[in-house]
Amino acid sequence: MSQLTALIIDDNKHNRDVLALLLEREGVLSVQCQSAAQISQALDSEEHFDVVFLDLEMPNVDGFTVLHAIKADPNFQYVPVIAYTVHLSEISTVRDYGFDGFLGKPLDPDRFPDQMARIMRGEQVWSTG
Repeated sequence: MSQLTALIIDDNKHNRDVLALLLEREGVLSVQCQSAAQISQALDSEEHFDVVFLDLEMPNVDGFTVLHAIKADPNFQYVPVIAYTVHLSEISTVRDYGFDGFLGKPLDPDRFPDQMARIMRGEQVWSTG
């Protein structure tokens, strides 16, 4: 199997670093974006992403707008986009809006390996903790 790569979109460096570490432990490379400009660069790049982890609340752009841009890109048509946020009450909105899953912050390092494996098998994961 080829090396998996995740795109992490979050304005909070600590949250990006924690998720990147959890992904690294699962053998998954990651690319991190913190701003709208970096998100545009990542979407326009030749990089192939196997999964996107998307924060919902960021300065100057929200996760729902970013999701729309990602889903409009043919290169991301089959890439699962997982909302990950502290706003646990948003889970129904996230599901209705078309995200492929939901992970509540803080991420649980004990549950993450199973959650990641399920995501990569094409299963939807809806977890608030």
